[in-house]
Amino acid sequence: MKILVVDDDMHIQRLYKEELEEEGYQVVIAGTGEEAIVLFEKECPDIVTLDILMPDIDGITLLRRMKEKRPEIPIIMSTAYDYRDDFSVWASEAYIVKSSELGELKGIIKKLSK
Repeated sequence: MKILVVDDDMHIQRLYKEELEEEGYQVVIAGTGEEAIVLFEKECPDIVTLDILMPDIDGITLLRRMKEKRPEIPIIMSTAYDYRDDFSVWASEAYIVKSSELGELKGIIKKLSK
């Protein structure tokens, strides 16, 4: 199972990569929205974790673009801020608030990968 992690924070990238690889997943990292689109098409991930606040293309726009290209791919919105009242994040399969404790994220990934 391949997971594309899209986040501009290098600490989050490293944390997600280490923790998810320990779970047996293959992890691909994108630090910008443009890089995310390229990797999404090239790597064909099974699941995407997507930060909302990105320096070039915001996560909501990325979510729309990814869903237009491959609507069957589960996307988990991952953010430090609460966007649950923003209807545009509802197109994603799950929504989590970032934390250094990845139990919730791992649980969602397991559920979505079945």
